[in-house]
Amino acid sequence: MSLRLEREGAVARLLINRAAKRNAFTQAMWDALPGLLAETMNDSAVRVLVLQSAEPGIFCAGADIAELLDRSGNAEWRAANQAAIARAQHELARAPKPVIAYVDGDCVGGGCGLALACDLRVATPRARFGITPARLGLVYPLHDTKLLVDLVGPSQAKRMLFTGQLLGAEEALRIGLTDLIADTPDDLVAAITAASSHSARETKKMIRRILDGQTDDDAETSAIFAQAFTLPDFHEGVRAFVEKRKPEFE
Repeated sequence: MSLRLEREGAVARLLINRAAKRNAFTQAMWDALPGLLAETMNDSAVRVLVLQSAEPGIFCAGADIAELLDRSGNAEWRAANQAAIARAQHELARAPKPVIAYVDGDCVGGGCGLALACDLRVATPRARFGITPARLGLVYPLHDTKLLVDLVGPSQAKRMLFTGQLLGAEEALRIGLTDLIADTPDDLVAAITAASSHSARETKKMIRRILDGQTDDDAETSAIFAQAFTLPDFHEGVRAFVEKRKPEFE
């Protein structure tokens, strides 16, 4: 399997397992990703998903160029491929639970698109990021471009897309392309799983609304805020605060 799921307690890992091809994504992998993602999101025991390579030293080299060259003359295949990539990126960006990309090595092209669609990115010192359609005479899709602009701003997005250059981990951190430089994502994962999963899910929805253009509360967002005071996580959090202990959220 080129993609596989592993679960350990509240943490699921979606592993890219094609190291011989630098974890390049085939059409079949783009097609498979949404189903695996849904499987983790529907598992009530899972509170956070980590997207990473099954093997150290790499993340994802992007789309499989050999497959692309072999089928680029087939308009029907190109349309299906574009639709599969768009669906995978869109659903990853809107998954209801927190998703972390753990980048240990090259994260290029469509691989960088995968990382952009995650909520947070943890890079090791050997990580490199690049989006390279300009090297192939191609154009990055609008949704993926928006994900990039939302993270790094329009000027840095233009620099990356105009040049196709690879950025090291420190440069990626400086411009906001990654959130942390660490050898593992474990500390971040532990902090997320220790906090309220209800808060994480609803906060993610709020931020997605903002990124999609909403600027003011409506009846639904106001209700979400008010309802939180009636739910078990709030009561556990308050009790833990009063009792001077760590909360134990379900």
